Amino acid sequence: MSSVDAAPSPRPETPEPSSKQGRRNAGVKLLDDEGAISDQLEACLRHIFSKYCVPQPEPSRAGAMTLLEPPPGAYLTAEGLDAWAQDTNGAPFSQETKDELVEFLDVTDDGRLTLVLATGTLRRDLTGATYF
Repeated sequence: MSSVDAAPSPRPETPEPSSKQGRRNAGVKLLDDEGAISDQLEACLRHIFSKYCVPQPEPSRAGAMTLLEPPPGAYLTAEGLDAWAQDTNGAPFSQETKDELVEFLDVTDDGRLTLVLATGTLRRDLTGATYF
């Protein structure tokens, strides 16, 4: 019996896409039956965005385990985007990557990233408004 040694993962605590997901992801659906992001994934994305956005969400009650919810009109500053990139990738994004994000994602009039999630054919912004 022969085995092929795979290169070690740069983040061993995170399973690679081709491997079986660990128990921490058990029962979490990323997509719904129509192929749109699931409510669970949307809640996670909103929580992550909330950790780095301006204005910051209201703090939860002491000891309460709740997901953060971004306030209406929230956006990522350049500093918030750099903090997110540092926390997730170990380094801030290059200027080229930042320019691409601003080009292809939803931004404010002055170029700050917002959280707009495409769900099927509808898009929801932070105020809960939906539009096509």
